[in-house]
Amino acid sequence: MHGPLAIVTDSTAYLPPEALSRHGIEAVPLTVVLGDRALEEGTEISARSLATALRERRPVTTSRPSPEMFARTYRAAAEAGAAGVVSLHLSAEFSGTYDAAVLAAAQSPVPVRVVDTGVVAMALGFCALAAAEAAEAGASLDEAVAVAEKRAEGISAVFYVDTLDYLRRGGRIGAAQALLGSALAVKPLLEVADGRIGMLEKVRTASKAIARLEEIVVERAGDARVDIAVHHLAAADRAEQLAERFRSRVPGLRELHVSEVGAVIGAHTGPGLLGAVLSLR
Repeated sequence: MHGPLAIVTDSTAYLPPEALSRHGIEAVPLTVVLGDRALEEGTEISARSLATALRERRPVTTSRPSPEMFARTYRAAAEAGAAGVVSLHLSAEFSGTYDAAVLAAAQSPVPVRVVDTGVVAMALGFCALAAAEAAEAGASLDEAVAVAEKRAEGISAVFYVDTLDYLRRGGRIGAAQALLGSALAVKPLLEVADGRIGMLEKVRTASKAIARLEEIVVERAGDARVDIAVHHLAAADRAEQLAERFRSRVPGLRELHVSEVGAVIGAHTGPGLLGAVLSLR
């Protein structure tokens, strides 16, 4: 915690460890259930282990943090001197994480504002960074929340998956859409909008889908000042190549992050995921 406000998020923000440390942001872990083992994202299961389990078609599910885990985090923030907490989380359409945080906030010794950002991955991470920077500049609780919400409004998250099957299994996309994609042998481009995952375009091959993903992000960025995060699961070479293209094609690019997603998002997208988060400054 830096300053009178504490910033809390969850492990699906996929913020780099140095960013968490620099801004004093706490990331409460979600859980991945692999067979009969419950493992905390970020510390007890790696993306590589998850990808292997998915390829072997082993049962993988995910679970929200408990309200008590959030309650402990809020108490610790208060004990460290925080006068208030901004708690920013992935879309409530994807997880019960937001609901767990709301339950815990009611018992907190200091005011807690829980925000459903409607986004996930570094889209959530950029919101947490914006709130932290506002808090460090002396923002009030309401002001820091407003900054995070404004940042969320200016975010696009577009991604490619090799198959819709993992999203179908997890209930994150309709069975009819998944079946249609398989029947037509298309490579789907998806986006997160209004807190949900929806089909953006259907493309015939993986290479064309990735090229189209690049074009969409470049078009949306225009000449604006932007931050971009490139995410992948077991597709590091593709991610680095896409990042290089953004470096050369986005004139207003300020920050560029490249990272492998964690086990929670990976469990619902499968190996081969490639995505880009565009955040207007």
